[in-house]
Amino acid sequence: MLETVDLTKSLTPEEYKTRLIALQVRLGELGYQVYVQGKPLIIAFEGWDAAGKGGAIRRLTERLDPRGYVVHAISAPRSDDAEHPYLWRFWRRLPEAGQIAIFDRTWYGRVLVERIEGFCTEDEWRRGYREINQFERQLVDFGTILVKFWLHISQDEQLRRFEERRDTAYKSWKLTDEDWRNRDKWDLYAEAVEDMLLKTSTTVAPWTVVPANDKLYARVHVLQTAVDTLERQLDLSFEAETAARRSNSKKRHKK
Repeated sequence: MLETVDLTKSLTPEEYKTRLIALQVRLGELGYQVYVQGKPLIIAFEGWDAAGKGGAIRRLTERLDPRGYVVHAISAPRSDDAEHPYLWRFWRRLPEAGQIAIFDRTWYGRVLVERIEGFCTEDEWRRGYREINQFERQLVDFGTILVKFWLHISQDEQLRRFEERRDTAYKSWKLTDEDWRNRDKWDLYAEAVEDMLLKTSTTVAPWTVVPANDKLYARVHVLQTAVDTLERQLDLSFEAETAARRSNSKKRHKK
């Protein structure tokens, strides 16, 4: 599956700027409708190290009301998180109705890093696909809008970004020894990613694989997918009613 992803897709800076602004404005409007209609929204990011998850999230949130979203940066479980079933720490971070939760890394750690690094047993990670599908099914049945992204880059592009981080003072903090160790296990992780996409891309919670060798293209792809998903799953008649009420309110104030 990953071998078929077209990593040559790109945008010029001019195309990027035009599309970025338009999509951010539209997403801001739809973010307000998430609040008005009381829909929980989850946007979940996975991807290779240095694939551009942080940059995509920054562009995604730039025109959202900061009162309406939270970004969860997920790392290894600590303290009480480690003393409960692994999905517990995600249940407690789910958004309320009308709120947005963005996950930078997710519950898929069970079938990715935990599988490869031996942080769980083989029985646990094999069972994880079913548990994750059930978890996501419950979210969607409740009314949650769920968008899942895998940001895909080539091995050569990852090396280029690692070296850039290493050689750039203000970026060097992003690169860790663990990143290099994970890179040495590229083939093992690629197999785990293929299994994940095959077994957990469902009709109610499909994966969107984003070609991310070009960061500009990847950011626009993420925004476009989020906008398209919200326009399908929100009741846009509310949007027209909201606009009409705002217009009437402005007219009354002018009088």
